Amino acid sequence: MDSSDIDAVVTTVDDPTDTASRHGHLPGTENAGNGTLGPTGRPLPHFPEPPVLTSHGPARVIAMCNQKGGVGKTTTTINLGATLAEYGRRVLLVDFDPQGALSVGLGIPAHKLDVTVYNLLTERGHDVRDVIQKTKVENLDVLPANIDLSAAEVQLVGEVAREQILARVLRPVLDEYDVVLIDCQPSLGLLTVNALTAAHGVLIPLECEFFAMRGVALLVETIEKITDRLNPRLQVDGILATMYDGRTLHSKEVVASVVEHFDERVFHTVISRTVKFPDASLAAEPITTYDSTHKGAAAYRQLARELIARGGAA
Repeated sequence: MDSSDIDAVVTTVDDPTDTASRHGHLPGTENAGNGTLGPTGRPLPHFPEPPVLTSHGPARVIAMCNQKGGVGKTTTTINLGATLAEYGRRVLLVDFDPQGALSVGLGIPAHKLDVTVYNLLTERGHDVRDVIQKTKVENLDVLPANIDLSAAEVQLVGEVAREQILARVLRPVLDEYDVVLIDCQPSLGLLTVNALTAAHGVLIPLECEFFAMRGVALLVETIEKITDRLNPRLQVDGILATMYDGRTLHSKEVVASVVEHFDERVFHTVISRTVKFPDASLAAEPITTYDSTHKGAAAYRQLARELIARGGAA
């Protein structure tokens, strides 16, 4: 989790009456599929349990992208990845932020590693399989990063096909995974362009705060340019409202405005504010293992089911 994520969340107290059911479904979604309105103001569909896979790969690559920091990209990458793994998908998380928050958030001491994604981008002779790290979560692996990655933007400028280097790095292992999630840095620089060029889809976490909405149009415009010039298969898988507080009019108005502008691109699932996310990050594990029955875990399980139902994951 980004430090700004923690700052934004840690002061919020959980509603003690709002706990997840033992079956992993969000409270209030019992009547999903029957026309009941969800937090986005639209009828909440029923998202079925995903089918069990009989084989694995090739992976669908999804970039977690927003040029604004502190909107929940890392939190969503970790917890969506963990819930997809829970549903039997083989998942690779790519830490593509020099802060290395994703690696640290899963207990990987990236600052001690001699070879990371940075070396794969800038040097020849490395095998990506040797760099990938296992996590404590079954079916969930990480391609780690540390502060060295901050130098990659400058070093890649003079490279031939510089926008396609990450795609080349990932190509050898795509058949071994069902989903690859790339945690992008909060910018629209060359690293993010590499992620978008390697991806099939983009998931945009959006903080429920009016200032956070201002950059989404610019991001969508950038995605359209990448689609036109570099990666015609790229599509927006969805916009995810994060740090939602249903007790405030402000959160509800932001979600309503996002739905008005982007309609079905907005996920029905929203991620509420809770102190459990920074707590889980400090414990270096996803919320699904830190507190499996918490509403935050239930929300990410619902997001995983919704993404699969939309065709955004196997």
